Amino acid sequence: MTDYPRLALGDTAPDFTLLDQDGQPVHLADLRGGKVILYFYPAAMTPGCTTQACDFRDNIASLASAGYTVIGISKDAPGKLKKFQERDHLPFPLLSDEDLAVHQAYGAYGEKNNYGKIILGTLRSTVVLDENGVVTLPWYNVKATGHVASLRKKLGIDS
Repeated sequence: MTDYPRLALGDTAPDFTLLDQDGQPVHLADLRGGKVILYFYPAAMTPGCTTQACDFRDNIASLASAGYTVIGISKDAPGKLKKFQERDHLPFPLLSDEDLAVHQAYGAYGEKNNYGKIILGTLRSTVVLDENGVVTLPWYNVKATGHVASLRKKLGIDS
C-alpha cells in the first residue's frame, strides 16, 4: 500500500519546518495561538492549483477576519513558489516540501487516478487546525474549483 495514514478529527498536527517562497523557514509551532488552514496542492502555476490559490486569495479577508491563517504547501522549490506568488498576487505563505515528508505525515500523498492511470502524487487536501494545533477539519481529495466556498460553509464563515 502506498497511501500514508490520514489525519483524523482531534489528532495533533505533526510539527514541521519548511522553507517559504522567500527561502525563509516557517515553523508550524510558531503559529500556535491562531487557527491555521493548511492546503496541499500538486503543482504551482497549473490550472487547477491556480484556481484554488486565487480562490483562497479572493477570500483571504473573510478567512483572516474569522481568525484563520492560510498556508499553501506543495513539492515545488521556493523559487517556483515565489514566481507563483508574484504572478497571482497571493497574500499568504507558500511552503516548499520537496522531499514530501510533510505531505506524507499529513496523509496528503498517495495513489490517485490521473486520467485513468493510477499514479503516486499529491492528494489535494486541506487540514484545518485550532489554536492548539489540533485537527478540527481533515479534508482529503478536494476539488480545486469551489473548494474555498465549501470550506467557508464547513467553518461557518458567512460569505
